[in-house]
Amino acid sequence: MANRYLILEDGTVFAGTGFGSPAVTFGEVVFNTAQAGFQEIITNPVYFNQIVVFAQPNIGNLPLYRNIYETITPPIKGVVARNLASFEPTGRRQVGLSQYLYQMNIPGVAGIDTRALIQRLKAAGKPLRGSIVPVADDHAFDQLHATVLTNQQVAQVATPKPYPNPDVGQTVVVVDFGLKNGILRELSRRKCNVTVLPYSASAQEILRLDPDGVVLSSGPGAPANVKASVLEMIRTIQTKVPLLGIGLGHELFALANGAKVTRLPIEHHGLNHPIKEIITDQIVYASQAAGYLVDRDSVDRDQLYVTYVDLIDNSVQGLHHRRYPAFSVQFFPDGAPGPDETDSLFDEFMDMMKEEGSRG
Repeated sequence: MANRYLILEDGTVFAGTGFGSPAVTFGEVVFNTAQAGFQEIITNPVYFNQIVVFAQPNIGNLPLYRNIYETITPPIKGVVARNLASFEPTGRRQVGLSQYLYQMNIPGVAGIDTRALIQRLKAAGKPLRGSIVPVADDHAFDQLHATVLTNQQVAQVATPKPYPNPDVGQTVVVVDFGLKNGILRELSRRKCNVTVLPYSASAQEILRLDPDGVVLSSGPGAPANVKASVLEMIRTIQTKVPLLGIGLGHELFALANGAKVTRLPIEHHGLNHPIKEIITDQIVYASQAAGYLVDRDSVDRDQLYVTYVDLIDNSVQGLHHRRYPAFSVQFFPDGAPGPDETDSLFDEFMDMMKEEGSRG
């Protein structure tokens, strides 16, 4: 394998060996502390325009399975690892991580001191732009400093047109802000008749489908960069049918109800943050991939109440509306990867739809 370098906008250089594609790439550098699930992580749309550093020292020791991709086209810009396992496919339907990244034109670099790199990212207090390059010279840094990353991530990854995921149960509309397939899997397990709509869908377009409930999907980027009409849509929908927001959908739900959202100094990416459900004092773990948080002091107690908090930094991890059957969570209740301790939130959503339907 050829020498490759990860360079950061602060001038830091990390040398390693390349795998995957030989392409040059640019993106925000973030780290993920998950001990498993590298396939789900690299195919999660929340990582659009980002280079993912794995804290787990060994990755790639298993084949990629086609039935657990979170999206068909992986959105990440690159992969950084301490060690890349030497995986040899044993069947024609198996593919290793390096081969998969090569097919998708995504570069990787291994042999990096990821502990030092993560400490560097933590010290910066914000995501740093980085680049994976064959030569770490002045030209490479000039290109990195000149690179402007889009702030319209949702528009880049969300579906431009509606599509169905049919079944025989409750009718659910999923508004796609960067939908991960895990959400569809959980709805399918509950026999939901799903229609996925673009993030730009209006309340009228949604209600025309006569849904029993609406899901606001997870997605990449800052909620402030999503058009204001989305907040108007949420304010209307939450008064009409049960609503569940996840990830970016949670942040938009909070904004629509008067709360503020701020940037995390160190993003949450992993499975190891303990999360407390306030009403039961139960501690759960769930997959997280968040660059923003809801400002707890800004939550209007007449509109919303907090349902979950992160026990490491006390950040808001869940909200519930006081008057309407509408709630949201920052984490991924579908897992993929990660613990499935919180997938019962989909059952709660189902119960809300049934209760509202019985009143109808």
